Amino acid sequence: MNARPYDDRDRMSQAVFRAVMAATARPGSIHSVPCIDRPPRALSGAAAAMALALIDHETPVFLDAKLAADADTAAWLRLNTGAPVVGEPSAAAFAFVGDPSALGAFDQFALGTADYPDRSTTLVLQVERFDGDGDARWCLSGPGVCGVRRFAATPMPADFATRMAANHARFPCGVDLILVGPQAVAALPRTVHVAGDEAS
Repeated sequence: MNARPYDDRDRMSQAVFRAVMAATARPGSIHSVPCIDRPPRALSGAAAAMALALIDHETPVFLDAKLAADADTAAWLRLNTGAPVVGEPSAAAFAFVGDPSALGAFDQFALGTADYPDRSTTLVLQVERFDGDGDARWCLSGPGVCGVRRFAATPMPADFATRMAANHARFPCGVDLILVGPQAVAALPRTVHVAGDEAS
């Protein structure tokens, strides 16, 4: 019996999932992802594709103020993934953030526990662009990074490196971050060490 051929959504979700896994294995590396043609207004095509690949009816999702202000975003997520949209960040398995510059403290989200560190929130941040060379703001080191990798994304909180240092210190607890640009993704898991100039 032949296997059922994958439809376009299956192939897209598989491509997104592979990109996220590769990005997580190599923090700060940038990987292309497919995009949804007609996402809700506040959600980028790449972030919408991320939602289809990563969440389902058993995955509670939190939306930041920018995304929550657009009722179409929550409706689209419910229709296309079945995921419940929750009002408390700590109740979410995934949090989609449309304005990373206004991102609240990491400890408002689920950080996991010593026994169950996987019971934490993954933050999906919608960014405008990545900066991987030149005057990139942050220096990454740790598992998956050969030496030091320079990396930055815009927009992000001004104190991002300080937040990431505190997040790293919580290991094995803490949040993991997926940064989604217009057509690409990068990841900053809790295992990565981030250092940089907060004033840059």
